[in-house]
Amino acid sequence: METLHHHINPKANLSLFFASSFLLCYFSIAMSCSVTAGTDSIPTTSLISFLQSLQSAALKTFGPTSFDPKLYIDLPLKHGLAATQDAFSNLTRSPCDGEIPAPDLKAFLALYFEDAGSDLIPALPVDFVSEPEGFLPMVENPIVKAWALEVHSLWKNLSRRVSDDVKKHPEMHTLLPLPEPVVVPGSRFHEVYYWDSYWTIRGLLASKMYDSAKAIVHNLISLVDTYGHVLNGARSYYSNRSQPPLLSSMVFDIYKRTGDLAFVKKALPALLKEHRFWNSGIHRVIIRDAHGHRHTLSRYYAMWNKPRPESATIDEESASKLPNDLEKEKFYRELASAAESGWDFSSRWMSNSSDLTTLATTSILPVDLNAYIFKMEHDISFFAELLGDGFTSKKFMKASITLYAAMKSIFWNAKMEQWLDYWLIDESDEEEVHQWKVENQNHKIFASNFIPVWTETCSSDSFGLCADRTNVNKIVKSLQRSGLVHDAGIATSLSNTGEQWDFPNGWAPLQHMIVEGFAKSGSTKARSVAENIAIRWIKTNYAAYKSTGAMHEKYDVEACGKIGGGGEYKPQTGFGWSNGVVLAFLEEFGWPRDRNIDC
Repeated sequence: METLHHHINPKANLSLFFASSFLLCYFSIAMSCSVTAGTDSIPTTSLISFLQSLQSAALKTFGPTSFDPKLYIDLPLKHGLAATQDAFSNLTRSPCDGEIPAPDLKAFLALYFEDAGSDLIPALPVDFVSEPEGFLPMVENPIVKAWALEVHSLWKNLSRRVSDDVKKHPEMHTLLPLPEPVVVPGSRFHEVYYWDSYWTIRGLLASKMYDSAKAIVHNLISLVDTYGHVLNGARSYYSNRSQPPLLSSMVFDIYKRTGDLAFVKKALPALLKEHRFWNSGIHRVIIRDAHGHRHTLSRYYAMWNKPRPESATIDEESASKLPNDLEKEKFYRELASAAESGWDFSSRWMSNSSDLTTLATTSILPVDLNAYIFKMEHDISFFAELLGDGFTSKKFMKASITLYAAMKSIFWNAKMEQWLDYWLIDESDEEEVHQWKVENQNHKIFASNFIPVWTETCSSDSFGLCADRTNVNKIVKSLQRSGLVHDAGIATSLSNTGEQWDFPNGWAPLQHMIVEGFAKSGSTKARSVAENIAIRWIKTNYAAYKSTGAMHEKYDVEACGKIGGGGEYKPQTGFGWSNGVVLAFLEEFGWPRDRNIDC
């Protein structure tokens, strides 16, 4: 289902746009607007459409307090869809506003649906042991070691297998069948998520659970085989978008631990398919730099222009102030594209940080996405060489060098010594090529401005920042003076908007990528700064765990032990990537016997 389309020339006759698709107008800055055609959205299913109707009815009946729209879109059917729809249509409704009485709706839910998440069955991982041999050997402090073992034990709580009924009756579930056991993030997230899985795998590797790590990759490969890309998550309503492409990084890190060449051989075709997904059609953008050189870069762009099913009531409310259906469709695509970025939501994607409807994700070339693709190309080159395919290896090494040059030309800002996202706010020419302008770089500071330090491959590259330790140290200083580093870690941005991917929230994956990038750079200073940030992050995770008994999805970096907030749902616990990053940091840096773990 790799539905990729080329852009239509924005200067073409507009009647062609409406004949084939709806018109998508990029968000305007300084009265400048360029136009492109959207792709046809992936069709929804009858089950999802019905569950969205149920979701809306439940909001009307139960009210917005503690209402989670995702709960209703995840409900498995007990009976066939037709019978369930008939029973729903026959429920008594208020003649005034169509509201279903709460007792009637509760009885209907109990009779016709299983609980959300019940189609994932708890499953003890086959390779779990309570204290793995060689577990975190550099953690000498007994209090920290005991806590690390508690975090390790959480893999049991988060491990599942897809129920047999999902495989027998997929039409009764939004959950997708997967061939292997899974590890979920936790709480409301009753399914596998794409980029979360990378840091879950890093934790599993620290826990010596290599089979569980490989199972996650096999599941994601099965999604590529079916859909042409890894989905945002393993639900049918996520088939319209992906998430940050880290599959090659999962394969690379597992191979480094296991040396399993057969595993690499199985993964490589899926990686090649995923690379095509991110480098063609709607994701692909051509831009001419200040020297007249043309570069190809990628952006986030969901194949969707409707409310996200898992958040439909929220999206509809957010879009209600927009003047017409065309503007709403554009907004819905921007919402889904921001969800594809993993940063849902952030002022990073908004022209007005106080107005969510100014999301313009598809009009932005993101630093981090292109850094991930750079690493993907480097990884594919490495894998192909391992497998004796010299042609593919050279092809992707050349592609990675070309992409690195594009990133340096378009994103790098020598004055700030950071990489900056680029806004596509100019009209492209007849050849659909954008002209780079320095003022189109987003000069606001985000943690993503430093993600390329992670995707550098210092051990083997003969190009890039790792060849210049002085440059790495300049980037370290840039981070230190950025305002992002706080008592409990790295903030996501400097803007306190109430969105969860903004200040004061810190997220495990962002801490990990920046810390690991500096730690592996070869610079003693960079590693020292990285370790200091890792210590702060470990301490805040420990303090929050001791006060709440849980690992959390995100943390407030302003104070040690403070839990993050904001966004469109309640803060969640569990939590896959937080567990994985803590274990990865403890594996990398250890914890001396005499270092205090308390805030």
